[in-house]
Amino acid sequence: MKPRHLLLSAALPLALALAAGPASAETLKVTASFTVLADVVKQVGGDHVEVSSLVGPNGDPHEFEPSPADAKKLKAAKVVFVSGEGLEGWMDRLISASGYKDKPVTVSEGIKTRTMEEDGKTITDPHVWNSPVNVKIWVANIEKALSAADPADAKDFQANAEKYNKLLDELNTYAHSKFDKVPAEERKILTSHDAFGYFGREYNVSFLSPVGVSTESEASAADVAKLIEQIKAEKVKTYFFENSNDPRLVRQIAKATGAKDGGELYVESLSDKKGPAPTYEKMFRYNVEQLSKAMQKSS
Repeated sequence: MKPRHLLLSAALPLALALAAGPASAETLKVTASFTVLADVVKQVGGDHVEVSSLVGPNGDPHEFEPSPADAKKLKAAKVVFVSGEGLEGWMDRLISASGYKDKPVTVSEGIKTRTMEEDGKTITDPHVWNSPVNVKIWVANIEKALSAADPADAKDFQANAEKYNKLLDELNTYAHSKFDKVPAEERKILTSHDAFGYFGREYNVSFLSPVGVSTESEASAADVAKLIEQIKAEKVKTYFFENSNDPRLVRQIAKATGAKDGGELYVESLSDKKGPAPTYEKMFRYNVEQLSKAMQKSS
């Protein structure tokens, strides 16, 4: 019979190993530039990531003013995600202030972008996420970056990405089912600024707006007058304002044209948790429902 102390010493490593459980990678600290992107990163990263957004709910990613707390948040991140295409004009300054050493991952790389004329210049429209077809490219870029930062959990990131891509396909099908049956002449909407270009391209909807791609630009009196005439000529019947923008100008134009108030859309920012658009999925569905409802009333 073996001495009791030898049995205990032999059993102790096994007990400690069982108590510790399977080895797991450390949760990745990830920072995204704005809430829409932060949500998509969370969907791909799942339980393996802790995601924070620099621009908060209902915030404007064009006019965001970073704080010292944001610089600290950025420096602590293992991976930083931006949409790119000129959306986050403040990011380079924030990187310099924070001391963040790596290069942010630009998730919009690979998307077929659209260009437009604004103030005599040709610029790229950065609002790519308003088409779920484009968000699938986001997902591929996010999965690749997370897998590089945390190879141990790459299979989980791949599984999450595949699952989320199926959801994005469902959202695209849902939007087409709503808009395809609306007569083309009724698919016209007045909004605060030109952020629905990719949405319009995908679902053949015309959006008119007094402000260009960035909310930092201002509409001139001549531009507003021209837009009013265009709205009257094209018989645009409904206007919407955006959760992250000042609605006063679009309301003035609507008053001059007789367009009816369709409510609020979520375009560049999610709502808070209590609002109607706390995730990308809910944001997209909500916008589709509001817009299609207004079009159906018009027709």
